[in-house]
Amino acid sequence: MADWKADLEVFMQETRAFTTSIRVEPPVPLIVVTPTRARPLNRARSEREEIEQRVAKFKAHQQRFIKERQDYAASEVKRMSASRQ
Repeated sequence: MADWKADLEVFMQETRAFTTSIRVEPPVPLIVVTPTRARPLNRARSEREEIEQRVAKFKAHQQRFIKERQDYAASEVKRMSASRQ
C-alpha cells in the first residue's frame, strides 16, 4: 500500500521540477487587422444590371476552369501516350 504513495510522491516531485523549469514567454501582442470593405454599390445601375454582370463574371470564371481542366486532361493523355511508345 505504501508503494503507490511513494510513486505518487516521486511523480509530484517530478511535476514540480518540470513546472519550475518551464520558461513562460510573454504573450504575443495582438495585431489588429482592418477588414476589407466591399466596394460601394453603384446606385445608378439597376439591380438587374449588377446581377447580369456578376453572372457574366461567374460564367467567364467557369469557362476558364473548364479550359484549364481540358488542357490538363489533354496534356496527361499526351504524356501517357508518349510513355507508351
